[in-house]
Amino acid sequence: MLFPARRLNDSLGEPSRRAGRRRDPFQEAALELILASTSPYRRALLARLGLPFRSLEPRFEETAGRPGDDPARLVVQNALGKALSVVAECPGGLIIGSDQVAECEGEILTKPGAPQRAVEQLMRLAGREHRLFGGLAVVRAPGTPAPPSISNPSPEDGGVDRSAMSNEDLATRTALVVSHLRIRPLARAEAEEYVRRESPLDCAGAYKSEGLGIALFDHLRGDDPTAVIGLPLIALTRLLRAFGCDPLGKAPTP
Repeated sequence: MLFPARRLNDSLGEPSRRAGRRRDPFQEAALELILASTSPYRRALLARLGLPFRSLEPRFEETAGRPGDDPARLVVQNALGKALSVVAECPGGLIIGSDQVAECEGEILTKPGAPQRAVEQLMRLAGREHRLFGGLAVVRAPGTPAPPSISNPSPEDGGVDRSAMSNEDLATRTALVVSHLRIRPLARAEAEEYVRRESPLDCAGAYKSEGLGIALFDHLRGDDPTAVIGLPLIALTRLLRAFGCDPLGKAPTP
């Protein structure tokens, strides 16, 4: 199901023009960076990279997990669907899509959406280890000047889908990041108090590990702590480099 795209305010200001400052790699490559998400968590995470970007609401309805669905495939498909849904809105852009679901003993958990469902999710996860799947997609929209080379990433770039399609007008790359988490045993009153205080209704698993939700856990294990929050920045910078943009590009010589 498609919805009209809605623009949000640009997330970062103009790149600095002072001598000796790091260049804007997107400006030099005539690229515009687009985040296909209205999530404040993802916007805040992407802002950490110091690259100017703007956000668009994706014209894509996430597929909810059903019994027997593969959560890894589900999150990657949703992330790619979000990015592709705004391609027509941003010719010449490099578009980021992301999605996240939790899985516990074969059950897929998405955003609870309501306090009662959030409490039930927490009680379902309490005392058990679960996996949090983060799907990521980067799409180079038609009309975007191609970088000098978009070859398959090297073996150390683990997590990149090497079956990604590519041609002179459109290229996509995807990644999957899986984290292993364990919520400690909880009394129902604790779960209710947490939901009342932090309202994690738009978070898969019904917690915000970057906030008060950290008090719920016995452990969090994974390759990228930002993946738990909602946008895996380690994988994202890997994909951006594959498209010819390194956020740590050299500063110009004064």
